[in-house]
Amino acid sequence: MQSIDSKVLSRIYGRGKGCVVTPGDFLDLGSRQAVDLALHRLVKKATLRRLARGLYDYPRTDPDLGPLFPTTDAIVKALKGRDKILLQPSGGYASNLLGLSDQVPMKILFLTDGPARRVQIGKQIIMLKHTTPRAMATAGRVSGLVIQALRHIGQRYVDDAIVTRLQKRLSEDDRKQLLRDIRYAPAWIAAILRRVARPEEE
Repeated sequence: MQSIDSKVLSRIYGRGKGCVVTPGDFLDLGSRQAVDLALHRLVKKATLRRLARGLYDYPRTDPDLGPLFPTTDAIVKALKGRDKILLQPSGGYASNLLGLSDQVPMKILFLTDGPARRVQIGKQIIMLKHTTPRAMATAGRVSGLVIQALRHIGQRYVDDAIVTRLQKRLSEDDRKQLLRDIRYAPAWIAAILRRVARPEEE
């Protein structure tokens, strides 16, 4: 019989270095108390690192820098699975993901249908802001990302260059998705979505 520690470790090794896990990822292997104790022992052995309450990673290591912090994507995926919530990138982070900004903000904002909270991992802060069902209707879709990025940039500052960059970045399927979700956007953003989705009409 494998011990719960070895079962947990085997699953973590399967996911690979850089993965972020929560106790909920292992509840099929044993009770919550047994899983918590196994994770605690793996942290003591320095196999895992505790990032925040109920959040652990199997750190990647750089020969010069030592243990690296996990990617934002890995952290967010773990939070979504743990808390059973939707998350929508917003603010400057949405702009960065679309290539409209080169800056990765130190405070990364996500809209959520779950409770508001703040998670700090090293120097990076991930802010979860509770919002309306309408604002979350496009969560996880490219249209949600574009709407949030444009909202962050602001109506006065969305110019032809930004429209062109979006047209080049988005696939034909992405542009069709913009048109399907146009009803969730404010009027000024809806007008830009039409321009991005139908460049032949300009």
